[in-house]
Amino acid sequence: MAAKKKVAVQYRGVGRRKSSTARVILTPGTGKILVNEVEVEKYMPSATLVMDLKQPLVLTNTQDHFNISVNVNGGGFTGQAGAIRLGIARALLVASLDYRAILKKAGMLTRDARAKERKKYGLKSARRAPQFSKR
Repeated sequence: MAAKKKVAVQYRGVGRRKSSTARVILTPGTGKILVNEVEVEKYMPSATLVMDLKQPLVLTNTQDHFNISVNVNGGGFTGQAGAIRLGIARALLVASLDYRAILKKAGMLTRDARAKERKKYGLKSARRAPQFSKR
């Protein structure tokens, strides 16, 4: 008879922002964050983005309670940071519904629907028209 492997508790959440998608896995641990198997400080180019994606953890006071593994793709660093932040917030909800009021009040559970507007025909970009020439 095969021995059963003990599966660690995992909380999952998916976040999206602009054209980025982040799949987040929270496991009980010491607060280590890996983004695409790289430490978050090495992956993100600015400390502001790192601070932004850690916001749900700071609000719920769980910075050193979970290890976070993130698989993110698409978009740029700003969109990826926003996607990771939403994914962490959603995973925290799976961990405990007590965090819902705190995260909801801070606006962490709302997906930011802003995206790039498409280019229209006859224009140079979404709204930029060609320069008008009188003569």
